Amino acid sequence: MQTPKKIALALMLPFLASATTFSHADETDAKKQPAKQVLLISVDGMHQADLDWFVTAYPQSTLARMVREGVSYTNARTPFPSDSFPGMVGQLTGGNPKTTGIYYDDAYSRGLLPAGTTSCAGAKLGAEVYYAEVSAKDMNRLDSGQQIPGLYSDFTKISQLTGHAQDLLDPKTLPVDPKTCSPVYPHQYLQVNTIFEVAKQHHLRTAWSDKHAAYDILNGPSGKGIDDLFAPEINSSVTDPSTPAGPGDDWTKDNANTQKYDAFKVKAVVNWAKGFDHAGNNSLGAPAIFGMNFQAVSTAQKLNKSNYYTDPQNPSTIMTNGLGGYTLNGAVPGPVLQSALTFVDDQLKTMVGALDLSKTVVILSAKHGQSPQNRTALTIINDGDMIDALNCAWENNSASCKDPAQTHLVAHAIDDDGILMWLTDRSTKATRFAKNFLLAYAGTGVGSDALGNSISKPFTQAGVTKIYAGEEAEDLFGTRRGDERVPDVVGIAQQGVVWAGGKLSKIAEHGGNAHQDRHVPIVVWGAGIAHQANDDHVETTQIAPTILSLLALDPRELQAVRIERTKALPDLH
Repeated sequence: MQTPKKIALALMLPFLASATTFSHADETDAKKQPAKQVLLISVDGMHQADLDWFVTAYPQSTLARMVREGVSYTNARTPFPSDSFPGMVGQLTGGNPKTTGIYYDDAYSRGLLPAGTTSCAGAKLGAEVYYAEVSAKDMNRLDSGQQIPGLYSDFTKISQLTGHAQDLLDPKTLPVDPKTCSPVYPHQYLQVNTIFEVAKQHHLRTAWSDKHAAYDILNGPSGKGIDDLFAPEINSSVTDPSTPAGPGDDWTKDNANTQKYDAFKVKAVVNWAKGFDHAGNNSLGAPAIFGMNFQAVSTAQKLNKSNYYTDPQNPSTIMTNGLGGYTLNGAVPGPVLQSALTFVDDQLKTMVGALDLSKTVVILSAKHGQSPQNRTALTIINDGDMIDALNCAWENNSASCKDPAQTHLVAHAIDDDGILMWLTDRSTKATRFAKNFLLAYAGTGVGSDALGNSISKPFTQAGVTKIYAGEEAEDLFGTRRGDERVPDVVGIAQQGVVWAGGKLSKIAEHGGNAHQDRHVPIVVWGAGIAHQANDDHVETTQIAPTILSLLALDPRELQAVRIERTKALPDLH
């Protein structure tokens, strides 16, 4: 079965990351059941080009085996914005942000009240919605504040972490519902159900592992979709934060540490595959849907320099101060990234070894890619200065225009390699002002030479190629007029532009609409899957109905599939 010809039209509309042209999965698809279990793996940051390179360089690898024996979709795209939250939510609901309501892990809602609000009557609406490490009871601890005894002297004790991630969240950090004056947990913020909830309705077991307790969002609105959610905090301190020295660097600042962190989650997946809970206890049977995300590739792409392993199985092979990212103008992974890719492949081999491949299908993809691959294309723009300048221009350079305690035009912004702004004034006058100001904004940013040294880089137009403002932004996402969550200003980055501080703090980012942000692999391999290479345009949102079809469940039980008519991936008959 081929994707309809009209899908080609989507290639001409890269800004509209929508699957609305797809019809629902055929009923005949849902009646077939090649699998009893589906293992979903997200290798965050992995481009299709990374997979192609690795399979060519390592033809005997597990990744090469998956591509050689399974169905490989070489023209897949993530939702826009290409952030972790919409990326993962899309894979597990079948929906884009206009339907799920999830635009970013750090976003804004005009229908909620700020975290900590206790008196809701008459309170002014509008709140940052930040579901990440800051939501934990203790963001500096790997166990998010569960206080596992002896954890920082023996990290294997992280297996004692609760599988009910909601218990690790601090309600005081969460936005507040004005109707109930109660905190809004991540799962309550999601507007549609997930494949985990569908599975639970059919009395199937589910499990997942991810990087923050805030991935409680994947439980879906019921809050009960995942039986075992193992979520060690990746942005926690690698060293004991209770020492007099306080918290140290987190697990993302050194790729060798990121690999150690990912290995905690791999152990949980292996235990699930063997029929236990994430700690290896209680014989419960393998989940029908389970999986995890890898972070090692993502941090290897972003770090300017890092320690890395030349042999992921041998900790004594650690090398220091290697270049992150790519070499040869972005064509070949550098030493840190090669180490990370090799690590992921090695861990996949371990997971596959625990599976019964006669009844398991493995799906590999990515929440997002990363841009730029060529570090010499990088231009870092200080977004704090940019937002201050916009607010001051709107306020005629008043004395308080940079005072964070004051109310300004920009209510909230998140700018990684795309600009998303929510304004306090949504009028045409205000959105047009913001757009025109940014298009005229110029200055000097920070770049990198080929050796990882900081250099000056001029920029114009705030680093964007195009800005959507007001109704243009609503139309970009396909939302209704006056949507409470949609950004008021959206900037599409020039190639290589990253908004951060004033230093060479990273060499790549995600969140934008660049080809390198969104062109990720999808590989489906395992029970009942025959080899095929497919270059049709597909979306990672199609993973959700595909998983349900593989389990002989009806994809139309997903609300987003019905709304957007998201179709299961082709060529899996």
